[in-house]
Amino acid sequence: MKMSLTPMPNSTLTRRGFGGALVAGISFALLPQRALALDDASARALIDRALTDVNEIINSGRSEAQMLTDFEGIFTRYADVTTIARTTLGAAARQASASQMSAYTRAFGLYLSHKYGRRFREFIGARIEITGARPLKSFYEVRSVAYLQGQAPFELLWYVSGATGKNLFFNIVIEGVDLLNAERTEIGAMLDRRRGNIDAVIADLRALG
Repeated sequence: MKMSLTPMPNSTLTRRGFGGALVAGISFALLPQRALALDDASARALIDRALTDVNEIINSGRSEAQMLTDFEGIFTRYADVTTIARTTLGAAARQASASQMSAYTRAFGLYLSHKYGRRFREFIGARIEITGARPLKSFYEVRSVAYLQGQAPFELLWYVSGATGKNLFFNIVIEGVDLLNAERTEIGAMLDRRRGNIDAVIADLRALG
């Protein structure tokens, strides 16, 4: 599968910047282990659909506000936002009430989709090819290569699980860097600044979203 993105002039996005723009921080040990039956074809198909939708949004010519709304749909359909959100909150998730976790997950999901939606708009014209898939424990790794103009190709790994009862991706790794862990670090920094106040972090995420 190939994805072509329309070049954006004066983009400052680097290879690492693109990586950071996608998603960040998860520990597999925290994932539910009741995995749905999954194979390489279904894992590849999920990422293929996600990349196709991303391509359509970026090349749609719609306004930024409309694109960000569309990117919310991308994360809702293809990403395990609940697991990602809980993992980024780290140990604080164990102290959070059910209502706090619900509010945090909604705020984090909006923040995530808008943050990465804005970065995708800056993404230099490229193509991304899915090159294979393999099982790793109770999830699948879908391998892909990104070809950016004027830069060496680099690898993106997508981790797909059926643990929720639906096939969803829960992590992306670029050139060996687990990008979801970066988001966990960022949320941890927010918690530190707010002295562990989860409600304050939720308010911060809503403001950023």
